Amino acid sequence: MNTIAKTRTLSISQRLVAGSLALFLGLLLIVGAGFASNLAVHNGAHDSRHATGFPCH
Repeated sequence: MNTIAKTRTLSISQRLVAGSLALFLGLLLIVGAGFASNLAVHNGAHDSRHATGFPCH
C-alpha cells in the first residue's frame, strides 16, 4: 500500500510566529526553572541553565 504524505509549506510570517513562540517558551522554561523555589526543579534543570549561561547561585 503506497501512502503519500502531504506536506504544507509555511509562509515567512507563519515561520516567524512559530519561531518566536518556541523561543519564548524555551526562555520561560529556563528562567522559570532558575527562579523556582523547589529544589527538585532547580536541580533538575541545573546543567541546562549553566550550559546557556544562566546564573543560578
